[in-house]
Amino acid sequence: MPGKNTQTSALSGTIMCHAMWARDGRELADFYATALGTKVSRTYPDEHGNETAFAFHVNGAMYLFYTSASYTAPVWPEQELPFHMDFVFGDVAAAEKKLLEMGATKPDHQPGGTYWTVLLDPSGQPFCIHGTH
Repeated sequence: MPGKNTQTSALSGTIMCHAMWARDGRELADFYATALGTKVSRTYPDEHGNETAFAFHVNGAMYLFYTSASYTAPVWPEQELPFHMDFVFGDVAAAEKKLLEMGATKPDHQPGGTYWTVLLDPSGQPFCIHGTH
């Protein structure tokens, strides 16, 4: 096709932000901030001035959690997930205990065997925890 650039070049982008939605964005932001050893450091208002997005930074990446009244948790494992997060902890048993105390739940379905554990965050979204490898 004349004029069309058919040459491709490699991209070199980096991830600036991981964004997630929940019925209560603040609750979810606080949960993940605590799990990652930090605190929510920024809030963003909607057009009416209500705080609806909550953020923190870890290793240069921003984690952003939005409040959405229409949010519904995925039905896992029946539905495939478009996205989930995995975390590594030096003491995975202690981390699991703490995360459960913070509001996570542990589903019966555990496809990782001894390699990882699936938990559901307070919004019902699955995430995995691993020990150091």
